[in-house]
Amino acid sequence: MDKLRSRAETLKTARLLDVEPDELTFLRGLPVEDVRRFRESCVAALFDRTPEMLDRIASATKLVPAGVAAAISQKALGPRLAAGVAGRLEPTRAADIIEKLPVPFTAESCGHLDPRRIKGIVDRLDEGLVVRIAVALAERGDHLTMGRFVGHLPDSALRRILPQVDDAAVLRTGFAIDLPERLGQIIDLMGAERLASVIASASGEGLWPEALAVAGMVTGEQRGRIASLAAGRPQGELDSLVGTVAEQDLWESLLPLVALLGEEERRAVAVLPSLRDAEVLGGIVRAVVVTGLWAEFLPLVEVLPPESRKVVADAAGVLSAPDLDALALEVDKRDLWELVMPLVELMDDEAKTRIFELPAFREQVG
Repeated sequence: MDKLRSRAETLKTARLLDVEPDELTFLRGLPVEDVRRFRESCVAALFDRTPEMLDRIASATKLVPAGVAAAISQKALGPRLAAGVAGRLEPTRAADIIEKLPVPFTAESCGHLDPRRIKGIVDRLDEGLVVRIAVALAERGDHLTMGRFVGHLPDSALRRILPQVDDAAVLRTGFAIDLPERLGQIIDLMGAERLASVIASASGEGLWPEALAVAGMVTGEQRGRIASLAAGRPQGELDSLVGTVAEQDLWESLLPLVALLGEEERRAVAVLPSLRDAEVLGGIVRAVVVTGLWAEFLPLVEVLPPESRKVVADAAGVLSAPDLDALALEVDKRDLWELVMPLVELMDDEAKTRIFELPAFREQVG
């Protein structure tokens, strides 16, 4: 999942720095935790060294009623400066002023608020106002800002927000969520019918990467449920998923989900037209070599059509000696011999000779 998480972190950092995401593509090659720490350092640099003017304005707002401070914020400061001032106030005072502001103005300001101040302020706002702000953010298409806030919202507010935002907004916000540990609870609050609707929207909205990211951030039964919902989509939609994954090289996100499917679901995936494409299958093998996801891939290989299995066998047969060694070690460690031996039988004689010279294979055959 690192590639998708890194993509999300890069988008968040670009928004924070007010630059185009393409200017930060170099971040995508870094470990995701490094990118996250870089973003946190940017937050500190931007908000801990604010101009003295903001502190003076914040001090002045303490001397006037909240309604007057709200009017000044709206008419004299604008959304960006108002958010800067809110970040210098005590959370209770900031909340008092926000409750006097029009919701559209507050929604626009939210994207400029110090992310570290969100929880303290949200906890002190009227829940109805929180709901209206969240819906306004969704209507603005500001899913990155929603991703900052959603993890801090109480379940009661989320129950009211979810029916008012569309499926695409749910996926985009889940992709950008700052607190992924809250995602499982949010999915529980959706219920089975809404989750199915959200996953169904991924194809029509071009949001398969976002759906994969959400699946990768939850665990256990929820991840399996998302995998099954995706596998149950019509063949054309599943083919678009595989096409997207192949184009963006997201096999490390998809293969662990395929491994969670039941046999009939795997068979439905195995007969997809896209998995008869030699280029696609070769790309999967290359990705599996890099990620070591043989245990996730081989159960799918087992149910591929014969011609597709042959393509996989040929691609595996020309791997370098170190890559074949890594394959043998993984197969031995996970006891996958029953799955890999039929694949070896499909290889040409030269490939078989190379493989059977590997210590792990010699030991198994012996």
